Amino acid sequence: MTILIAGLVLWYGGHFWKRALPEKHAAMGAKAKGVSALVIVASVVLMVIGYRATESFDLWIVPSFMKHITVLLVLIALYFTSPGPSKGAVFYKMRHPMLIGFKIWTIAHLLVNPDVASFVLFGGLLAWAVLEVIVINRSEPEFTPKPRGSIGKDAMFLAISVLLVGVIGYVHGLVGPNPFGG
Repeated sequence: MTILIAGLVLWYGGHFWKRALPEKHAAMGAKAKGVSALVIVASVVLMVIGYRATESFDLWIVPSFMKHITVLLVLIALYFTSPGPSKGAVFYKMRHPMLIGFKIWTIAHLLVNPDVASFVLFGGLLAWAVLEVIVINRSEPEFTPKPRGSIGKDAMFLAISVLLVGVIGYVHGLVGPNPFGG
């Protein structure tokens, strides 16, 4: 569990250090993005290793139909993390579509992973996404949405999201539990 928590700490640090230490971030110039990326990649590696190494136990039994709800939520999450909301006609006024998609993704995983390690991992990531929205809104209160796009763009990114759910689900089944059941 220590490695998992260390990964979460690095994730938070990699995302928040720009606002927590703005002078140091600015002094690094373009190198700051590389440092952030390196810290975030390291955090993901530690979270994966820590999650897989943690012995945990389930807090309740997940109903079998929950997998279907989770797949649907992951589809929605993928759409929101795509350029679709900002380039389409339906959600173009939304301020944080990627963070909303990330929150949906974490909730989807919490629904089907009732163990303590999952609560630490996905709950910690959900808390980060909530804090990230608060920090962004406070530091940048003004927001101007991009111009309205087309329904065609919404449809295109939704179709790509459906395809990605299939690909990601297949790979997920190769390295872990099969999200489609079976």
